[in-house]
Amino acid sequence: MHNPTAPAAPTRPRLPGDREMVMMMAMVMALNALAIDSMLPTLPAIGEALGVTVANDRQYVISIYLLGVGFGSLLYGPLADRFGRKGVLVPALIAYTVFAIGSGLSMSFPMLLALRFGHGFVSAALGVVVIAVIRDLFVGDAMAKRMSLIFLVFMIVPIIAPSIGAGVAALAGWRAIFFVFAAMSLLMIAWLRRLPETLEPQDVRRLDWRTMIAGWLTVTRHRRAAGYMIASGLMQGALFGYLNSSEQIIAEVFDARALFPLIFACVAIGIAIANFSNARIVERFGARRVSQAAVFAFMVTALAQIVAALSGVETLTMFTLLMMVNVGLIGFIGGNFGSIAMEDFGHMAGVASSYQSFAKTLLAAVVGALIGQQYDGTTLPLAYAFMICAVTGLLLVLWAERGRLFTRPGTAPKSPF
Repeated sequence: MHNPTAPAAPTRPRLPGDREMVMMMAMVMALNALAIDSMLPTLPAIGEALGVTVANDRQYVISIYLLGVGFGSLLYGPLADRFGRKGVLVPALIAYTVFAIGSGLSMSFPMLLALRFGHGFVSAALGVVVIAVIRDLFVGDAMAKRMSLIFLVFMIVPIIAPSIGAGVAALAGWRAIFFVFAAMSLLMIAWLRRLPETLEPQDVRRLDWRTMIAGWLTVTRHRRAAGYMIASGLMQGALFGYLNSSEQIIAEVFDARALFPLIFACVAIGIAIANFSNARIVERFGARRVSQAAVFAFMVTALAQIVAALSGVETLTMFTLLMMVNVGLIGFIGGNFGSIAMEDFGHMAGVASSYQSFAKTLLAAVVGALIGQQYDGTTLPLAYAFMICAVTGLLLVLWAERGRLFTRPGTAPKSPF
């Protein structure tokens, strides 16, 4: 007989709807993009204000932030597996606010770089926890679809961020941009009150070095995960190389500094279209077929970039169109490669997501910085770098898949939540 005085069985808190979840997670991740892309048109002003004499050194404002993200990514997965997704995400957003304000008050270039590294370090939690939340709820191609939708919404920020940065700097100076970051972070903290904890009690993991190292070794020794993880880092490195040198290329090679926000937005639209398309086709064709085909297309476009750069008649329109295509193709590669690399780690999503984000972002930041520092007043170093990254990435995928491309293994069922 039912005992009316017995405590009710615990029920899982209601999740936001699919659309709100996608929007919420996208905007969390977008805080990282905002902290990068809105800085690009202000790099000359920052360099002038803080006494930077070598033009290429201004790129470190971007690359040091990305290095911070890479190192920080190793920490937050284990913390999220122990203390929950929100238990990590909210404190990270508070720290994001503090570092943003500190960066805006920097009195020297070394001080700014140190604070930017710290800002990136705490911002790493944003991407790691979002991936872990989505992996808590979905697997396989269903996860890839949600990640593509998240990236689609997320890409609105890179499209408009340079215009935001240029506008804020014009009205209130470059320091005010950092205070905008802080305000956006506080808004996200308020919104996240609607997100319940997605980590299941049985998936809580102990926080100790032995557990973390065991998880890292598991991922490293997993052939498919390691191959796709490194390949993804290289392709992302090509994108970071473009980010680092884009302002100089537009301003110096094509003498179009005033058009930089518009050109950057056009290129970002390419990757937004790709993520939208990927979300619609990935469950039909599979993450492997879509992403591997995109790598081949990326190589063809990179070859076209090399030919255009060597021709001596490359125009701004030609450069923009080729970059729209190639950066867009990364939209078919990054999220799908990441989903494939995470397929076998549902029981340790936080640790696996953290370690993979660490490896990919650190590799991408280093590769992107190296590409950016090769800038020599032409677009040729960037074109060569794109081809090298694509060829190496393809070889890694071939190794990961033991030479078999365009396969579609069986997929696991979607989570009921």
